[in-house]
Amino acid sequence: MRARWPAAWIGLALAAGCGTERAPVLPAAVEAPPKVARCVLKFRDKRAGVAARARLQRDLSQYVSRRPGRLVYGALDLVSGVVLGQGEHQHDMITASGAKVDILAALLLRRTGGLDAGDRHLAARMIKESDNRAADALWSRVGGGGAMSDFYRRMGMKETTPGPGIYWGGTITSPADRIRLLKVLVRGGKGLSPGDRRLVLGLMGQVMRDQAWGVSAAARPGDRVALKNGWTPRPFIHNTWAVTSYGRIAGPGRDLLLSVQTDRQPSEGTGITSIEGVARLIGTRLHALTGTATRRCPTNPSI
Repeated sequence: MRARWPAAWIGLALAAGCGTERAPVLPAAVEAPPKVARCVLKFRDKRAGVAARARLQRDLSQYVSRRPGRLVYGALDLVSGVVLGQGEHQHDMITASGAKVDILAALLLRRTGGLDAGDRHLAARMIKESDNRAADALWSRVGGGGAMSDFYRRMGMKETTPGPGIYWGGTITSPADRIRLLKVLVRGGKGLSPGDRRLVLGLMGQVMRDQAWGVSAAARPGDRVALKNGWTPRPFIHNTWAVTSYGRIAGPGRDLLLSVQTDRQPSEGTGITSIEGVARLIGTRLHALTGTATRRCPTNPSI
């Protein structure tokens, strides 16, 4: 006769049998230890900045002394406050087409209601294409040399004199005055509205590719450039050339206003080369003039 096993015993036996094999234990995911950022302190190093400035000024002076004719420049970085210059107050430098920005800014001051479509079209041709006929028309509409003299006084440009009669290209100026005008266009004041300033700088940022030489050589990749150039033969001055370039080069950590002017150049190309040499030296070394140094953070900082 078979013994009867209570149902409870059967349940216990089944439970015991099921527990003889352990479920596999999966290894926990191994995570790479987090990278600890190196703690670095950055601070102004005035000595380094002064030394870098002295080296740059020496190299600029040597470069200028080796170039033909006259070569003068002025620079102001609105971010760091750095100011550079050599002959920046030389105020008999001819602007040629560089005066076209002056004409447009003066016209905008007179037309408080803004420019009509015709004037805007002429302004675009005058700045972007350096169209001389457009400049002739707007020079006349602004009131010629007399009105331009009033404009220069209002802008504080004491080193600029308008060209005689209808000859706007004969305007003479200094790098320092070009910087003054650029500063008004960027920072405002003197009666120019934000819309006026955007219009002028916007057109200066759209000059034709073959006219975008000059101070643009100071730009780093990604910097924004707004400029106006001028160039003219001087047949009565030993068949030489006057070449000028000024503008704004803006990007991370800088807002550089730069004007470089030449005359008595043997050719237009020589003048352009001289301007770009100065611009490149300043553009590539400007950051070093606000010298910085780095140190590792202390391991046991005091509380």
